[in-house]
Amino acid sequence: MKKIVLYILTSAMFMMNTSCSDYLAEESRTSIDKNKYMLNAAEAENVLLGVYRNMVSDAMYGYHLSILFTLGTDIAQVEGSTNENFRIIPTNSFTTNQAEIQSTWAILYNSIYNANDFLEGLEQKMVDYSSADKELATIYMAEARGLRALYYFELVRRYGNIALITNTAMSKQLPSSFVQEDPVKVYEFIEQDLKYAVENLPYAVDDKLRANKSFRLSKGSALGLLAKVYATWAGAPIRDISKWEMAAKTAQILIESNKHGLLDNYEQLWKNSGAGTWNPIESLIEVSFYSPTATNGAADPIGRIGKWNGVRATAIAGERGSNAANVKVVHTFVLDWRNFPEDLRRDISVANYQYNPTKQLWVGTDAAAAANDADPTKTQRAKQNYTPGKWDTEKYVPQSNKLINNDRSNVNWYVLRYADVLLLYAEALNEWKQGPTNEAYTAINMVRRRGYGLPIYSASNLADVPTGLDVQGFRDAVRKERAFELAFEGDRKLDLIRWGVYYETVKATAQKLGIWWITAGSPNYAVATPGYTTKNKHELFPIPQREMDIMPQFDQNPGWK
Repeated sequence: MKKIVLYILTSAMFMMNTSCSDYLAEESRTSIDKNKYMLNAAEAENVLLGVYRNMVSDAMYGYHLSILFTLGTDIAQVEGSTNENFRIIPTNSFTTNQAEIQSTWAILYNSIYNANDFLEGLEQKMVDYSSADKELATIYMAEARGLRALYYFELVRRYGNIALITNTAMSKQLPSSFVQEDPVKVYEFIEQDLKYAVENLPYAVDDKLRANKSFRLSKGSALGLLAKVYATWAGAPIRDISKWEMAAKTAQILIESNKHGLLDNYEQLWKNSGAGTWNPIESLIEVSFYSPTATNGAADPIGRIGKWNGVRATAIAGERGSNAANVKVVHTFVLDWRNFPEDLRRDISVANYQYNPTKQLWVGTDAAAAANDADPTKTQRAKQNYTPGKWDTEKYVPQSNKLINNDRSNVNWYVLRYADVLLLYAEALNEWKQGPTNEAYTAINMVRRRGYGLPIYSASNLADVPTGLDVQGFRDAVRKERAFELAFEGDRKLDLIRWGVYYETVKATAQKLGIWWITAGSPNYAVATPGYTTKNKHELFPIPQREMDIMPQFDQNPGWK
């Protein structure tokens, strides 16, 4: 199925632009006359797949949004103790001229242009479609609006004060005419798009119309994303607390539909992503990467999942490429998790080993290695090498999906899982009602029971959150559970920001590391270096300097002037 998607996407790019603009006024460069294409639903679908295409790029989920932009938290950091080279963004020591900040801004706007272009073209063409094709075209419109909402959501929660470009005509304006929109208006636009998607997309399990529905948006995708949008809207910096009710009610619709659920086995998630297997039970939004060989790596839709954020591995000629494993687990997070030894997710999520060339613990290969690993005071420097384990390419990537390459892989990326929605539901109910309801307890406990390998519908003294918690106690429980369940999946930094505690968490983590550390020198945690992470600055990225230079009506984000 991945091969089919790849070739359709590649052909679709003849209709969609493949490059980023220098500014917001980017247009698609088409190689054929648009008036002679999208004459039926099949042709429209080919173009629609081009609206998905940018998701696999480095500037989006191939690297930046999945890995590079997510580091510098209480659970994950970049390799090393300096801010040199690739470490500059994860340590919050970059400037407004940082190339990666610019390229992600540009490709998100390029993706929005592609969605606008598709929607406008399809709206004109579908009036002449057959009844059956009109039905499909309505689904494709909903997909494109859902994708546009996702792209705007990534922009507004990372860059804050952005321009709202709702049609291709606006993209043709002079850059000097662009203005920033109130983020509330951007959220309202996202909300409208997702409500349309909810109304017009089928659930994945009910989809009888789309012949190819793998890795495509569905009603469940739109509902889950809308719940997450509301929860973010309710938090910092906007803090519209009325949106907690909307988040809870939207998540409730998805949950009560019984169209999605949790996989029985937590580890199966990572077997699926490693094998490129689509399972819509829990996967709500997933980016599929695939290349049959490494020879055309730059052009093929492949990412860095498992290479940058996987388990370190040395290369074996003809068998595997190396894994740099530049994402490291903050060791105080490991120590926190070890207070819950029955939680099976810890040893799936955290790798205390490497492949050099065979599997060995970081703390040694002798008989004392296991004891050293368990003792917080032993081999502390080595323990800073622990990495995420969810994308272990040796463990979870079968030969059929293996790519022998030092930089790239065919491993998929989850943008949104059903477990995330359950936790958002629990959080939103607690914030809306100012205390946990029975439904909030049920939602969080389902996630925890699965994590402990227990039946999700049976009460458990071992896994369940204690009853009788007040609003703050349950809030703390949800925040801890989100760290465990969604570890290293790109949510933690954005969660800390929307909770308004990002700066404080970085500083508190540095203090905890200092208490743990009894070895000479100091632990690696460069993001807490004085002058790097700054309160009321690093909650947002800067507007890229190149954009500021050509759009004089823009104001730079707080702390970046």
